[in-house]
Amino acid sequence: MAESVIPARRSWYSPGAILNAVREARRYPILPLIIMFLVLIIPAIFADLIVPHDPIASDLSHRLEPPAWVGPKVVTKTVVDQRQDRRVELTLEDARNLKVGTAVGQTPSLSGDLAVGDTVEIIERPGGAWNRPLGTDKLGRDLLSRIIKGAQISLLVSVVVIAISGVIGTVLGIMASYFGGWVDYLISRIIDVAMALPVILIALVLVVVVGPGLKVLVIVITGVLWSRYARLVRGETLSIMSQDFINLARVAGSSHLYVMARHVFPNVFNSLIVLATLQVGYVIIIESALSFIGVGIPRPTPSWGSIVADGRDLIIQAAWWVSLFPGLAIVLTVLSVNLVGDWLRDRLDPRLRQI
Repeated sequence: MAESVIPARRSWYSPGAILNAVREARRYPILPLIIMFLVLIIPAIFADLIVPHDPIASDLSHRLEPPAWVGPKVVTKTVVDQRQDRRVELTLEDARNLKVGTAVGQTPSLSGDLAVGDTVEIIERPGGAWNRPLGTDKLGRDLLSRIIKGAQISLLVSVVVIAISGVIGTVLGIMASYFGGWVDYLISRIIDVAMALPVILIALVLVVVVGPGLKVLVIVITGVLWSRYARLVRGETLSIMSQDFINLARVAGSSHLYVMARHVFPNVFNSLIVLATLQVGYVIIIESALSFIGVGIPRPTPSWGSIVADGRDLIIQAAWWVSLFPGLAIVLTVLSVNLVGDWLRDRLDPRLRQI
């Protein structure tokens, strides 16, 4: 009787198994998903629970503190009788009244032993602290807390705008291709007008008339964004209307609403998901740009665009962190969302699925 041979099972930590796992992971946008969750989704959902400080409350005693890993800024000045250059010189009286810094070759207390010609090391700006890891702005507000709260605003605006724009654009796009004729002509001309509207100019006009606010921001972006969904859905529906199952549904006596909801909409849903994902980055950029010029989310509510604007004039004071970190959050979020959207397009499009 021949003995059966059972192949040995390969452990999960073997080199071959690890290599296969790495190859499988490369098929998915792991890094963009991690960035998107860490920078946008998790801070937005749990903002009120994870903010270390009040993002609105100011504390001038911590004004323009650098990030935690940046040490104090120390400058060396020479004691002179008459000061000519404030940056490198100070008078003997001012040197004796200093409360911080030490004099080279003198006692740390800066007593009366100082004389003209001595050099003094002065701490112009204290170093960062880990209770405020990203530093503070010009009003002493914690930058990390404001970025986390700004993520909540960005996600809220993106979800609301994309939901409203998607519904309006999908309904009008399906109606245009389904009914055709003057309905298609009218909706197509409205789409052309909406796509030609300048977002920033409309926002400026509405802010002057109504005032800045979340509602105005949503209305402005929605008024431009819905046309992209309508144009996409209209084109998809035109190809679907020529299919045999649409004619069979009409012959069977199905109502217009049933055909559009049961046969047309499911066939354009994948394209809508891809477009919605790609539009998240677009909405964040528009919201940040409008907040940057002062016609978006009103202060003191933190928004990534307004935080960047607050640090615009501080760069010359070497306070680079005020604009850098919110700008980096915008770049990472938009880049990761676009990469996820590209992956979804490749996965959901049957023409690209096997490439």
